[in-house]
This record gives sequence, C-alpha cells and structure tokens, in this order.
Amino acid sequence: MTLGQHRRFFAPAGLVVLCAVAADYESRAASPDSGQIVMKNYMFAPSSVTIKAGASVTWVNKDHEPHAVSSDTGLFRSSAVDTDETFSFKFDKPGTYHFTCSIHPRMVGTIIVE
Repeated sequence: MTLGQHRRFFAPAGLVVLCAVAADYESRAASPDSGQIVMKNYMFAPSSVTIKAGASVTWVNKDHEPHAVSSDTGLFRSSAVDTDETFSFKFDKPGTYHFTCSIHPRMVGTIIVE
C-alpha cells in the first residue's frame, strides 16, 4: 500500500476505522541513490544533482517540445525525449559531469557523483 491508500479495520462495536499507510512512502523518499531532473520551460530543474556512485539519474520532459540530454564528454546521449518521456543513465564513477540539451544548447546542468 502507498500513501493515500487506506486499510479498513472493523472494531468490536462495528465501528469502521480507516488508517493511512505511510511507511511505504517514507521508504521511497528521495535519496542520493537516485536523482530526477525535470525538463520544463527550456530549463533543467534542478540544474545540479548530487548522487552516490552507482546511482542513476532520470530526466523527464514536461515541456511540449522534445529535448535531448548529452554529456559534454560523450559519456551519455539520449535520443529526442518527447513530452512525458524519460531518459536514465547510471553513474558508476565519482566525478562531475556536465550536460546540455543538444537541441537547445542554453539548457545546461551538472551531475556530481560522490
């Protein structure tokens, strides 16, 4: 069950009690083991993400135009990412990785891998 879902319990007097389940939500909170970057208004948000080595970053396009994520070193490169589509990349080694949208070069960002 996730946050927003409820379990129904019947008390001895026939009273119905609803209990929200939040434990699963807490276990899925943002962590340095993953990162997400939103492409919206021709910007990456956040423009910088810090993760641990071995973690992945997912870019999601919320614009009505396609974007393409490309590292400045050629380590990773997406094809065109359309509205509501995603691109993910796993970062195995510590370092600082700069990226841009190859379609809109003023869109820039940084991944810091610890």
